[in-house]
Amino acid sequence: MEESTKSPGDILAQMLEKDQFTRWLGLEIEAIGIGYCKLHYRITENMLNGFSTAHGGILFSAADSALAFACNSHGIITVALEVNISFTRPARIGDLLTVEAREVHLSNKIGVYDIRTTNQQGELIALFKGTAYRTGKPA
Repeated sequence: MEESTKSPGDILAQMLEKDQFTRWLGLEIEAIGIGYCKLHYRITENMLNGFSTAHGGILFSAADSALAFACNSHGIITVALEVNISFTRPARIGDLLTVEAREVHLSNKIGVYDIRTTNQQGELIALFKGTAYRTGKPA
């Protein structure tokens, strides 16, 4: 499988061009590299559940976006195959969350990623593991 000649930044820009969901969530990308993405976002009132903590779907979606950016950074169209998340503590309105995705395994067809969400105190909010399928098609 031949990797793309595009840089991770070029691939990210291509992905973000039509990514309305990332804009809606307010995700800000801090860093992108091969097999890596770091982003942050702030918890707003419309992200809260009935107990005034961040809805798990928001935390999941932000981690899933970081996975997408990290696994596609090689320039091969890659899609989530299996994901799971563990919520370790609540996030609250105003919290600034950082999501960091790191590639821990890469083969011809499969990539495995560790995605950690932390708050402004560095406390672990969620741990997301993603397995991704590499289609072999260039991004």
